[in-house]
Amino acid sequence: MERRDFLRLSGFGVGALVVPVLGRPGALFGATTPVPTADKKALADLALEAARSRGATYADVRIGRYLNQFVVTREDKVENLVNTESYGVGVRVLADGTWGFAATSLVDPDSVARAAAQAVAIAKANAKVQLEPVQLAPVGGVGEVSWATPIEKNAFEVPISEKVEMLMDVNAAAMAAGASFINSIFFLVNEQKYFASTDGSYVDQDVHRIWPTFTVTVVDPESGKFKTRDALSSPMGMGWEYVNASPGGKVLGVVTRYGSRYDMKEDAIFAARQTREILGAKSVEPGKYDLVLDPSHLWLTIHESVGHPLELDRVLGYEANYAGTSFATLDKWRSKSFDYGSEKVNLVADKTQPGSLGCVAYDDEGVKCREWDLVKDGILVNYQATRDQVHILGEKESHGCCYADGWDSVQFQRMPNVSLRPGPEPLSVDEMIRGVEKGIYIIGDGSYSIDQQRYNFQFGGQLFYAIENGEISGMLRDVAYQSNTQEFWNSCVAICDGKDYRLGGSFFDGKGQPGQISAVSHGCSTTRFDGINVINTERKL
Repeated sequence: MERRDFLRLSGFGVGALVVPVLGRPGALFGATTPVPTADKKALADLALEAARSRGATYADVRIGRYLNQFVVTREDKVENLVNTESYGVGVRVLADGTWGFAATSLVDPDSVARAAAQAVAIAKANAKVQLEPVQLAPVGGVGEVSWATPIEKNAFEVPISEKVEMLMDVNAAAMAAGASFINSIFFLVNEQKYFASTDGSYVDQDVHRIWPTFTVTVVDPESGKFKTRDALSSPMGMGWEYVNASPGGKVLGVVTRYGSRYDMKEDAIFAARQTREILGAKSVEPGKYDLVLDPSHLWLTIHESVGHPLELDRVLGYEANYAGTSFATLDKWRSKSFDYGSEKVNLVADKTQPGSLGCVAYDDEGVKCREWDLVKDGILVNYQATRDQVHILGEKESHGCCYADGWDSVQFQRMPNVSLRPGPEPLSVDEMIRGVEKGIYIIGDGSYSIDQQRYNFQFGGQLFYAIENGEISGMLRDVAYQSNTQEFWNSCVAICDGKDYRLGGSFFDGKGQPGQISAVSHGCSTTRFDGINVINTERKL
C-alpha cells in the first residue's frame, strides 16, 4: 500500500498501522482459527504464579493475536493486498504499590515466566521513585467466560477474489457516474484477546471490525480544479454482513443514509454525481447559520469536543505533553452545575453498544463493561476512568474503559463509545429542516482543528446544503463552522428521535506515550444547533 493510501485511510500516519508478522509456530498465516482456550489458560496461570512468587500483589496477563487485512484498489487495478498478524503475551503487575509491565513475542512457558519476572522487577524499581501507591478498585473474579462480536459472516473467510470483484464493481460504477478517479479499500480487523488475572478472571474474547471506504475525485477539464468526496460508510464492529446492500433513506432527495447495512456501490455512484455538483456549487457567504448536522458528520465533533475532554487522565494533566489537557476540569464537575450543553443534551459512555467499534463484554482489566452518564440534561456529571483512577472521583467501581492496542502495549484509560442520546419526542430529519429559516445541512466528516484543551474548534465536512425557509435550496461549498465546546453544545435546540440514530467512528484514535491507537464509535441522531458562526474556507483575509 502506498503511503498516501495509508495516510488517507488512517488520518494518523502509516506507523500506527504496521505491525510485525509474528504468527504462532505452525499456524496457517491469515487463518482466523483461535488458539485453544486451554493452552492460553495454562500459559496465563504460569505467568500469574511467576508474578506472585516474586512478590506481586496483583497481576494480569493478556495473550493477544491481532489480524489485519487490507484490500486496496484504484479504478480498474488492484494496488495491494496485505495481511498482518501479531501474536504475543503482555504481563502487568502491582508490586510495592507500583505498576510494572513486560511483554514477549515468544509464546512458550519459559518466555512467559521471564516476562512476568521482568514485570515485577520493573514495578519494584518504579516503587523507589513513585511516592503514592496505586489504589486499585476491586473487581470480583468472573471465572472462565467468553464473548464474541455477534457477526453473521466472518469477513476474513470471504475469498479475496470476492472482495476484489466487489471493489472493482464499485469503482466501475463510480467511473460510469462521472468520477475521474476512485480509490477503494476494505480494512478488516480481528482481535483474539485472552485476559487472566489474580482476581480469578479468565476472559476469552473474539472481536471483529470492518471498514469499506473510498475516495472519489472529479476533475474539471477546463479549469483543472478538482473536488473529492469520501465514502459515507462508518467503520463498524460487524462482519461481512455490513456490506450487504440495503435500501437507503433519502432526505429530501439529496443524501442516502446508511445504518447497520451499507451499499458501497450506491454510495460511490452518489459520490461521483455529488462531487461533480460540488465543482459548480455556490461558495458560502460567511455569517451565523442554524446547522443541521447529520450523524455521519456529528460523530467527529462528539469525539473531539466530548470524548477527549472527558478522559480523566487528560483532565488530570497526564496527557499534557502529547495531546493536551481539558477545559472540563474537576472543579466544574464538583460544582454539579456546569452547563456543558443545553438541557436537551444527554451524552453517555459505554462499550456495549451492538455494532460499535468499542463493543466488548470486558475491558482489558477484566472489568465488565457498562453504560454511564457523562452529561445529563446538559450538566457535566462524570468522566471516563479505570480501576486506578476512580478513587479520585470518590467511586469504588471502574467504568470499564481500559484498553491496549496490542499484547506488547500496556493497557490504560481509552475512550469508550461516547454517544448523544436521541430526542425523546418523534422528530424526523425532514421535519427538522422544515423548521429552519436560514441554515446549512452538513453531511460527512471533513478536516477539523481543535485546541489543546478541546475547547475552541473548527469543523468542515463532505457535503453542504443551504436551507432557506424550511427547504433545501441547493448545494454549497467552502463551508466550515467555528465555536467552542460549551457554546456549541448549549446551542443545541433539537435532536431527531431514535429512528434516525446511527453510528460513526474511527479505527485510529491516538493517545499515550508511546503512542497507541484504538477503535471507537459515536452514535447520534441528526441534531440542530442554532446561531453558529460559519466561515468561507476559500476566501483569503
